[in-house]
Amino acid sequence: MKKLWYFVLIALLAVLVACGDTEEEASGSEGEEADTEQNASDNGEEEEEASNETIDTLSIGFVPSREPEEIKTATEPLKNLLKEEMSTLGYDINEVDISVGTSYEAVGESLSAGSLDVGLIPGGTYVLYDDGAEVILTATRAGLNNDSDNPKDWNENKPTEASDEQVTYYRSLLIAGPSETGQALAEKVNNDEELTFEDLNNASWAVMSTSSPAGYIYPEIWLRDHYDKSITDLENVVKTDSYGNAFARLAQEQIDVMVTYADARRDNADTWEGDFQREASIWDETNVIGVTPGIYNDTISVSKNSDKMDEDLKTALQEAFMNIAETEEGKEVISIYNHEGYQKATSSDYDKEREAQEIVQDME
Repeated sequence: MKKLWYFVLIALLAVLVACGDTEEEASGSEGEEADTEQNASDNGEEEEEASNETIDTLSIGFVPSREPEEIKTATEPLKNLLKEEMSTLGYDINEVDISVGTSYEAVGESLSAGSLDVGLIPGGTYVLYDDGAEVILTATRAGLNNDSDNPKDWNENKPTEASDEQVTYYRSLLIAGPSETGQALAEKVNNDEELTFEDLNNASWAVMSTSSPAGYIYPEIWLRDHYDKSITDLENVVKTDSYGNAFARLAQEQIDVMVTYADARRDNADTWEGDFQREASIWDETNVIGVTPGIYNDTISVSKNSDKMDEDLKTALQEAFMNIAETEEGKEVISIYNHEGYQKATSSDYDKEREAQEIVQDME
């Protein structure tokens, strides 16, 4: 009997020892798994930190619309702003090189050649060099409470005022003045009657120089679109050296119609009754008789021939510039070009600008 209890005791001890080893192995295995997970997590963090693509130099060119040194000084903060934004978007840029071209064409040519990565250029420059440049953003500006293609809508919703909305384009308007002929044109428009080319040809017009988008080129497009005619087909046209001069002629009834940018009457409302000595307001005495297609704002374009430019980098640049434009420091930088923000753009946005450039070339 004692021997039996002895063997039972030995068996129990063996079982307890075996269980202990199993628990230690399980504990050790769990510890190893935890260590493995921790190591994987650490490696993941290291990989994430090292995942940014490095760009040695990103070159940006500005057109000389202001004094070159003024532009360079104003845009100096853009270097760090862009580095910081691009870092959060997957790119570490060692240097942002900013230059101001000797001409608009020089910046376009550099983009086409690939010696510039990014260019802040007008729509006209972009379409001239779109074989080697690609638009990614359009600059925005404060919009107006009127934006209809129908001139009658502008006349029923006077005065034209600024809105909080940001827009990527502005329009040119054909404005009829207080003269008898001007009022007759406005009456037809406000009665939903179609103007004939004969109606327009009986009026006297003031236009700007042939290089002016709002003062000549886009009104020319409007005439071609509506009547298959040109400004040169009008019998009574005078060219003025400024919009102020054109408004003075309109107020003095020396002309019947003028062409100008959409918010020009806001800029000349006080002068109309002051210097021009009209008894009624500019809003009462003038009417819109034609609205041109949108004149798209400046672009941010990238080179199609830069060895570093790909779809991911273009997307990151879009996001970076839009984000920068939402900061106070960024707004101050881009104000050098009167930009207020940016929106994504496509090549087709500038189709009318291509038509405009063809018109300019035909005139040369």
